[in-house]
Amino acid sequence: MPRRHIILTLMLLVGLGVMLANADQEPVEKNPVIEALELVTLDQRLSYTLGLNFGQSIKTLPAQFDVKLLERGIRDAMENGEPLLSPQQLQKTMQEFQMQMTAHYKQQEEIGETFRKDNGDREEVTVTATGLQYEVLKAGDGPSPKATDRVMVHYRGTLIDGTEFDSSFKRGDPVTFALNQVISGWTEGVQLMKVGAKYKFVVPSKLAYGQRGSPPKIGPNETLIFDIELIKINP
Repeated sequence: MPRRHIILTLMLLVGLGVMLANADQEPVEKNPVIEALELVTLDQRLSYTLGLNFGQSIKTLPAQFDVKLLERGIRDAMENGEPLLSPQQLQKTMQEFQMQMTAHYKQQEEIGETFRKDNGDREEVTVTATGLQYEVLKAGDGPSPKATDRVMVHYRGTLIDGTEFDSSFKRGDPVTFALNQVISGWTEGVQLMKVGAKYKFVVPSKLAYGQRGSPPKIGPNETLIFDIELIKINP
């Protein structure tokens, strides 16, 4: 299978994964314009769902996509239309984009490294052997969890530019999860806490979502910041 087909297929699968991962989250406000389209049949709903999630999955890529040309490309592929580019031009385009992505992701990692270096130099910050950084905002007086425990926490996650991508504090609803089933930065970090504590963690991308990121809100090689409050341990 040509590389461009593999990349597009992966993007669609990533988008579908985002949809399934978010399926249980709180519903969004209904859009009357979309309702007016009357997406009744499975084919209609599937078409819109794949389009929506495909868009979300490519949103974090380092490119300014032309939606009309995306639509044209999909239409040409599905209706056997004459491509606007030759096979050689298509291949060259993907090679150039791959180089652009590589340079962008390297830059993202360098930005994260600079941020972590400056943050790690602060007296109140501790850096572990893995590169995880933490700051005690509030000390706890309860026990500490093990990696095999389930914990209840409140948390807020941001990018290093301050963009918030998730917050249980804002929802007013703490989350419970197995500590060995989350990103490794959390698995390591929460074990350092005692019940009642609140820590700030700076998590390198290698301890978070790495080069794949977590579209549509977290791009590849993103350093993440979490404020975490440990509420309860369920052994």
